Amino acid sequence: MKTLALLCAALIAARAQAPYERIRRAESEPGNWLTYSGAYAGHRFSALSQITSGNVAGLKPVWVYQTSDLNKFETSPIVMDGIVYISEPRSGAAALDARTGRPLWLYQRNLPPDIRPCCGEVNRGLAVLGDSLFLGTLDAHLVALDRRTGRALWDVEVADYKAGYSITVAPLAVKDKIVTGVSGGELGVRGLIDAYDPKTGKRVWRFWTVPGPGEPGHDTWSGESWKTGSAASWGTAAYDPDANLI
Repeated sequence: MKTLALLCAALIAARAQAPYERIRRAESEPGNWLTYSGAYAGHRFSALSQITSGNVAGLKPVWVYQTSDLNKFETSPIVMDGIVYISEPRSGAAALDARTGRPLWLYQRNLPPDIRPCCGEVNRGLAVLGDSLFLGTLDAHLVALDRRTGRALWDVEVADYKAGYSITVAPLAVKDKIVTGVSGGELGVRGLIDAYDPKTGKRVWRFWTVPGPGEPGHDTWSGESWKTGSAASWGTAAYDPDANLI
């Protein structure tokens, strides 16, 4: 019985790692785009070779999808197994058939009327891990969506939007954690980077980008300026799997 229990535990652990390992090997799937920058190195390079300097002039639209909002559009799509997943302005998301552009589902969020994003109500993209997508919102929440239906699985507050925080960054899925930063530097927030459990939405750790009392570097901030030091983390990070460093 002990051996069987150990085997079951090993199988569960292997299944939990499989989605992450797929992203880690993303460069071996050039027909997919499994994370914000294509692969963890952040090069944003595609190894696809069908488009060349000799035929690029012949490209033409096959389909066009109209987003549900006319705010600035800054997303980088996730492409996975024939489906394109995009975030939309004002914290929405959609799944589209890659061949036809046909919408498969649409997630729309009701936002408070007093959000204060500095530079347009944008969203830069999603993260995917297994059967879930992860979306940051303009009211500074992180939301998990069912990749097949767009149904919200959990919704957690990362920071208080009334203090000037928002999220426009595409999250990063690393191993068994979803990492996100925040926007709001123009409004005097204290920057942070969080990691969350993808199954439950529970926060696993927080790193303050401006050091507080007792943290290295705090003495370089005069008075209480560290409380509004900004250092917002609105760019999606690269990740080094070998060094295990973001």
